[in-house]
Amino acid sequence: MSIAPSPPRLQLHQISKRYPGCLANDAIDLSIAPGEIHALLGENGAGKSTLMKIIYGVIQAEAGELLWQGQRVNIRNPAQARQLGIGMVFQHFSLFETLSVAQNIALAMGAAAGTPKQLEPKIREVSQRYGMALEPERLVHSLSIGERQRVEIIRCLMQDIRLLILDEPTSVLTPQEANELFITLRRLADEGCSILFISHKLGEVRALCHSATVLRGGRVAGHCVPAECSDQQLAQLMVGEAAALIGEYPKVSGGAAFLRVKGLCWHNPDPFGCSLHDINVQVRSGEIVGIAGVAGNGQDELLALLSGERTLPREQAATIRFAEQHVANLRPDARRKLGLAFVPAERLGHGAVPELSLADNALLTAFQQGLVSHGLIERGKVEALARQIIQRFGVKTPDTQTAARSLSGGNLQKFILGREILQQPKLLIAAHPTWGVDVGAAATIHRALIALRDAGAAILVMSEDLDELFQISDRLGALCNGRLAALHDTGDTQLSDVGAWMAGQFDHSPCAATV
Repeated sequence: MSIAPSPPRLQLHQISKRYPGCLANDAIDLSIAPGEIHALLGENGAGKSTLMKIIYGVIQAEAGELLWQGQRVNIRNPAQARQLGIGMVFQHFSLFETLSVAQNIALAMGAAAGTPKQLEPKIREVSQRYGMALEPERLVHSLSIGERQRVEIIRCLMQDIRLLILDEPTSVLTPQEANELFITLRRLADEGCSILFISHKLGEVRALCHSATVLRGGRVAGHCVPAECSDQQLAQLMVGEAAALIGEYPKVSGGAAFLRVKGLCWHNPDPFGCSLHDINVQVRSGEIVGIAGVAGNGQDELLALLSGERTLPREQAATIRFAEQHVANLRPDARRKLGLAFVPAERLGHGAVPELSLADNALLTAFQQGLVSHGLIERGKVEALARQIIQRFGVKTPDTQTAARSLSGGNLQKFILGREILQQPKLLIAAHPTWGVDVGAAATIHRALIALRDAGAAILVMSEDLDELFQISDRLGALCNGRLAALHDTGDTQLSDVGAWMAGQFDHSPCAATV
């Protein structure tokens, strides 16, 4: 996958950036040639996102220089970056939820590109060409997480870019969608566009990228050609020790069913949303059930009904049961009293309040765990819980008073999942548990889920990472257009089987189905 030498399009010399209590970038050197797909690797908190924001003008470096096509530049804001020909897809979305897809894209492209109405045909054409279909009229708040990611990617693809920065672009894409994106990226590279690619999916990096720079603790730890390295070698470059990062977990059968969903139907009043049709599933105590599916096929709706964010009328209360307790009409706090813990798909704004400290975010869902007495918050206990989460799950943060928004995506994910696991739930429902986290954090999360399973909890995981589902799930199913394929033992299931279910081919059965 080598490319012909050419003058760099982008050069960084001794770039440094400090935050209170943290040197995020320490004298970083980086060079990217025209037509090069360059990976930036490292653990969560290694300084990758900070460096990308400096290139895109979101924040300013405190030292060092940036050369764009041989000329020193000071990129003061994203608008200037886009004028130079730099586009970026953020890991956390930068979309206005009350505006439509077309309006969001029009804002990024400027008045010269045309009105939102004028851009609609091009949005449809570009999104269909790259296998990421979008309806330009839809309001962003009605989109699933995966669909919002598509808006971010299409918004960049519609611009005349010379450098495309991608921060975890495939984290909520199916393998088929990721392959379509890679075709696009290779085409862009062949046309001379430089691509800076951040991903924790090392197989993707090896298959796609010409070269890689590895960051560790804010410094450059090394360079490599990904195609010449194994996943294990790349992981070792990132974290120093890879022996415990990639594990195989035994499959189990579990005990009695704790979560029972029978004949769940729900009509979505949103014309762009997904309704649910006759959902039937059981999750046993002491097992992990994985549910795959392309974004927008009912995952958000099912999660809301299982967590209590949406309720059903009292006469339908038996549709969802915890053990023998009817819960479909109960609110989230009542379900938590019965043993539920929940990790939502969206970290900031749903799993955690960005402006609140980690300690206060721990209190948000764990207040029933003895943290409130006679209406008063037991601050000492709250601090102790936050410290326990940080220590046990290796959350990189200065202290418990750090605002949630200041953590990297992977560290915030570890904190949210740790907060739920330490409540020792009888049922844990987790959406995309390792979305955007590095290999070390993913291994920590997987081990924690397996330990919780082995302690007797029933666990339901919804994820678009099929490798993850095969690694940790005991039984597997898939959602398509609001319908759920019957579950099958993971050991008897192939990747092609799950792919068929995701496409709605529910009669494709590798073995006898079990609910």
